[in-house]
Amino acid sequence: MRTVNDPGLRADALGFGESVVMGVAGIGPAYSLAATAAVLIGSVGVLAPASLLYCGLIMFGIVFAFRHLNRLDANAGASYSWLTSIFSPAIGFFAGWSVIVGSALFMVSGTLPAAAGTLKLFEPSLADNQNAVTLIAAGWVVVIGAIVAKGIKLSSYTQIVFTVFEVGVVALLLVLAAVGFGPAPVHAYSPTWFTGAGFTPGLFAIGAGIALFAFSGWDVTVNLNEETCDGARIAGRGSIVAAAVTVVLLVGFNAVALRVLTDAEIENAGVNIVSALAEKLIPHPWDYAAVIAVMLSTVGTLETSILQFTRTLFAMGRDNVLHPRYARLHRTYRTPWFATVLITLLGLLLLFLSSYLSGIKTVIGDSVSAVGFQIAFYYALAGLACAWHFRKQALTGLSQFIFLLAWPLLGVGFCLFIAVCNVPTYDLTTNVLGIGGIAIGIVPYLWSRSRLSRRTTSSATV
Repeated sequence: MRTVNDPGLRADALGFGESVVMGVAGIGPAYSLAATAAVLIGSVGVLAPASLLYCGLIMFGIVFAFRHLNRLDANAGASYSWLTSIFSPAIGFFAGWSVIVGSALFMVSGTLPAAAGTLKLFEPSLADNQNAVTLIAAGWVVVIGAIVAKGIKLSSYTQIVFTVFEVGVVALLLVLAAVGFGPAPVHAYSPTWFTGAGFTPGLFAIGAGIALFAFSGWDVTVNLNEETCDGARIAGRGSIVAAAVTVVLLVGFNAVALRVLTDAEIENAGVNIVSALAEKLIPHPWDYAAVIAVMLSTVGTLETSILQFTRTLFAMGRDNVLHPRYARLHRTYRTPWFATVLITLLGLLLLFLSSYLSGIKTVIGDSVSAVGFQIAFYYALAGLACAWHFRKQALTGLSQFIFLLAWPLLGVGFCLFIAVCNVPTYDLTTNVLGIGGIAIGIVPYLWSRSRLSRRTTSSATV
């Protein structure tokens, strides 16, 4: 409950355009392409565009679920708050906890590529040096943490610059390839690139798991609903537009990469696939714009991850589900400063620990897979909550049935399908980070229940 002395987060700070920008930045098209395109094409070949297209269409069921739930309750805790009220405090807690753990792990998988890109621009000889990359990554964590702590408007202005640049570069590559600029096509175009006629269940599962991570992050818009003008309506609408824009960019880029790059070039490019494509389409040194785009995209996605962490922790602290210290707001900037300091320090700690693992690629791969599992977990819960809460209203018409029940449940099934098919293929590290990260939440959950029980008993005694 807000008071005069505690007015809450800064209301009406973001408009519709800024909400869309935040959603696009949450996905980080250039970063998502760098992290997944080469792996996706290497796994499913020319069916990569179809994997992204079908995943995007199915996942819109979850996007619509978030929109409807946000209109029901515009709360910075988002899935934590909705699942608590619709199902139970325990389910709500673990939904929020999965967001917190996933955001914390992204401090590794998000900052290391940004650091590698920074070194590639300014000191290429150190781009593969793990200690140097870790040090620069720590610097990015501190800088972005300071921006988030300074205020939501500064965070928004930063994202506008980053996102406009990265989307502009990716869109330019698509246009240049579409008009025939660059080398002759390497792979002959076929409608199966988009229809997915060659999919087998196993092949689809592999592509879907990668595509889910590529599309995740749009939901940051609803974590910022209390800071958005007419947040109950605008935040959900912003996520829909952001997801639609990103579907076009990701599907288009994978099709263009197949057209321009050979299989060997795609495999050798790895996380540098955006730069590899730019080198074929843009004269040197202008192709370095792709390196900058990926770097800014990664940093922008890192910022939205910190925003999700702090707003979720803020909402859970405000409800006394976690310690109330996490709900403390800066007097001037109206940001959860304690939660921001926590995620910054946690990010530095995780980076320090990751420096003892073998290889940057291994660290990124394990953390990406773990985060993907945690995203699937709370996306599925939110889709299920939407279908359950609106089950009666969904039977009042065809449109309500599709958007309130059928499509969200399709998204739920999709997320569960990915988990069932892909978790058995993860190595021990990934499973410990992904499943263990959620399971360890039982400790703070039981501690919280014990603390609230003691407080209730003490009040009753008095």
